[in-house]
Amino acid sequence: MQRFLDPAVLAGISSLDLLAKTVVDGFVGGLHRSPDFGFSQEFAEYRAYSPGDDLRHVDWNLFARTERCYLKRYRGETNSQLTVLLDASNSMQFTSVSATKMDYARFIAASLFYLALRNQRDAAGLIVFDDEIREYVRPSTRQGQLMRLFASLERAEPRAQTDYGKPLQHFQALLHRRGIVVVISDFYEEAETIVRLIEPLRFHGNDVVLFHILDRQELRPELKGPAILVDLETSREMEVVPEYAKTTYAAKMQKHIEQLRLRTRAAGMDYHLLVTDQPLDAALREYLSLRHAGN
Repeated sequence: MQRFLDPAVLAGISSLDLLAKTVVDGFVGGLHRSPDFGFSQEFAEYRAYSPGDDLRHVDWNLFARTERCYLKRYRGETNSQLTVLLDASNSMQFTSVSATKMDYARFIAASLFYLALRNQRDAAGLIVFDDEIREYVRPSTRQGQLMRLFASLERAEPRAQTDYGKPLQHFQALLHRRGIVVVISDFYEEAETIVRLIEPLRFHGNDVVLFHILDRQELRPELKGPAILVDLETSREMEVVPEYAKTTYAAKMQKHIEQLRLRTRAAGMDYHLLVTDQPLDAALREYLSLRHAGN
């Protein structure tokens, strides 16, 4: 299964549609369609057809008998809603491997959308932000939604600085139903500030998960000699020696990660560190676990 989830392999696939299908089909195959993750096809009940529903799920035999349009629902279907908040600030363009942090974030978002809409029949939406809202796709299950989401992901290019306040205020103003909120970012901000800004989403009854995207070199830089490091968002420069990078910097980064992990979980949110050279299965498993817990 790992070859379906390897970022180095995925970076060579130009189409997000094909990439997401490759990832999700490989992932689902690896789960052996386990009912623990909501893949059971056991019939549960009917529900009335609503405009925009997928006609493939209409029970046409029942329609022929009653002239009323109903959809079959299966166990595990709860009409959940997934919203992804995607950080597209300049720091997301960093890479030391085949995929930038932005690429990796796109891979995750595209795979989550495919899994939600195609496999779980959930509504899905997207907010792309830096210091402004760059893209907004309202959560929906209507025809063509997956392509709308992929198109927005394709347009998401790193620029400007991060401002978590604006997208979260925007999201709360548009929130009409509870669901799963996924925030994908490298979280270069104080842990206390991040949690203070994101925590209000929990007040609406949402399940919130933070996917912390970092490059391996951001965790433990390997410098062969003194170097000048440039902040991708502020253009500030800092001269660094290998010993500082190996000890002081590494310790500060680990402290930041631990603070973020502890504060988010204390606030009732989930936190996962994802490194850009690792397979994508952790993100997909987390989404399915949250969705299953809400059934």
